[in-house]
Parts: sequence; C-alpha cells; structure tokens
Amino acid sequence: MQRFACPACAAEVYFDNTECLSCGAMIGYDPRAANFVHAHAIQPCANRDSAFCNWAAADDGPLCVACAHNRTVPDPDPPGNLDNWRAIEGAKRHLFYSILRWGLPHPTLTERPESGLAFDFLADGTDEDGKPTRVLTGHAGGLVTLNIAEGDDAEREARRSAMGEPYRTLIGHMRHEIGHYYWDLLVRDGGRLDDYRALFGDERADYGKALERNYAEGPPPDWADRHISAYASVHPWEDFAETWAHYLHIVDASDTARAFGMRLRSRGTHVVVDTDPYAPGNLDGTIEDWVPLTLAMNCLNRAMGQPDLYPFVLNDPVRAKLAFMDSIVHPAHS
Repeated sequence: MQRFACPACAAEVYFDNTECLSCGAMIGYDPRAANFVHAHAIQPCANRDSAFCNWAAADDGPLCVACAHNRTVPDPDPPGNLDNWRAIEGAKRHLFYSILRWGLPHPTLTERPESGLAFDFLADGTDEDGKPTRVLTGHAGGLVTLNIAEGDDAEREARRSAMGEPYRTLIGHMRHEIGHYYWDLLVRDGGRLDDYRALFGDERADYGKALERNYAEGPPPDWADRHISAYASVHPWEDFAETWAHYLHIVDASDTARAFGMRLRSRGTHVVVDTDPYAPGNLDGTIEDWVPLTLAMNCLNRAMGQPDLYPFVLNDPVRAKLAFMDSIVHPAHS
C-alpha cells in the first residue's frame, strides 16, 4: 500500500485515520483520487460515525464503494458488536484498496441481483429451541459471510490456536473469501478452467467429502510440497482461495515496503524493494524481493518475541499458482 500524507500539514497518516494525529485536521480518503483530502472536501460515507469509515461516499449513494456492498451489518447494541464491526470494516477497506488498484469488477447486488458481491456480518445466536447457533465464515454465490466474533483479537487468537492455523487475520479472511468470488468471475466465467485445473486440480471433486476427509484425517503429510498452506490441500477451491489471499498479501505488503524505500542486505548482496507489485509483468521481481523481505520481517518479529510474520514457503508449484493469479488479474498482459 502506498503512503499517505495529511492534506493540511503533510504529516504521515495511516490508511484508517479520520483525523491527523499531528495537526488535528479532520480528513477522509477519496478512493477516486487514491489519496487523503480535507473532510469538508468530500461527502463522507454514511458509516463514518458508526463504523469509523473514513472513505468518501460514492457518487450514486450515501455509502462509500466498500460499504455499499454490505447486505447485513451487526446490531450495534450488544456489547462488543460495534467494536468488532469497526475492525471488520477496516479490513474490508484494505481489501477494496487492492480491488480498486487493479480495477477488478465488483458489482453490487443492485447491479447484479443474482451474482453481485455482498457481505453479511453476523453474530452467533440461538434457534427457536434456545440452542446456540454458530455463524460460519464462508462464501456462496457472491455472498461473503463473516462471524463478527472474528473482530475480537482474543477470540480470533483462540480460534487460530484451536484450528492449528499459523496465520489468521481479518484481512486474511477478507482476501480468502473474496478469492472464491473471483474464482467464479475470473476463472469459471472467464474461460480459464483448463489452465486452473492443470495447476490446482479438478474442482468437480466432491467438496463435502473433501472437508470430511480433512477433519477426520488432517492434511496429507506432503501438503507443503504443493500448497501454500495446509488448508489449501483440502480441495482445489480452497487451494485457489488460499493462494489468491497470499497473492494479495505479497502484492500489498511489497507495495508498502516499496513506498517506504526499503533496502535490505541479504547474504552480502543489497536488495532494493523497487518493483511495482500492482503493475503487470512484475511478479517475478516482486517475489525475488519478497523472500529477503520476509526473512527480515520474521527476524524483526523474533527479536520482539513474536511469531514469524510470514511463516510460509514459496516453492515452485506455489509460484506457478501465484503466476496464474497474476495472469487473471492482468489478462491483457498474460
């Protein structure tokens, strides 16, 4: 992600800021200009106060381009719901930053009632008999569902530990679930099924049985030879979604390192992170910089007593899958 400056004093501001912490100016993000402006220069998103959305409203409604995709938002009254929703919306805006940078299609339900992109942010509850019901995070036909409990850091960490996942974040959830949506749009409907199956396998394999096998037996012992994560080995659909999420991780984190002009020394050689990862034709250079960059980030985390920031290996099969992601994002250049 690029760096941003306060329009009043030019101090550094974070992507989620509604106010400059240096001069106190009220600011907002204009996704059309991809920059921060004075808050009075834009029509703010209608969710600015409730969800702390700092984006400008779209031209055709009161909500910003990201919030316009919400179908269901949480009841703000129960304790914790509002904070969780705000955290989730922050992650979604990071997702839409990438979608807009690439110019990917993202029709709303109004534009495409049968296949538009929509989000349900729901809480666990009880059924008519008083039995607890659990909301499962997932995707179906353009609808992304997320349990708002994931917005709570402690709850998400408990689930991460229970499920044996080395990496579980709100942004990761968003990027993974949107991967299923873009599989529909760019692979199935984009005429790329043969290329996809050659790399990921045949998605027509029974998904329910694949899940049952994973829960009963766990991932195959050699999953790391072909997949970016253990969960990616469950089914070709999940392999695509996991690899898509990592493609977004790599591109956006690399773009951030580039924006800060990062330079690294790796085994005696100097690495300058200066490749534009969002541009077509740059994936090889991005990954070449990514490996020493993640080594440095992991070492920094370990120095602070934290787990590795990126505990994944980009072997040849995974790199081939990442190249496929790059080709569907930049079809004119593949």
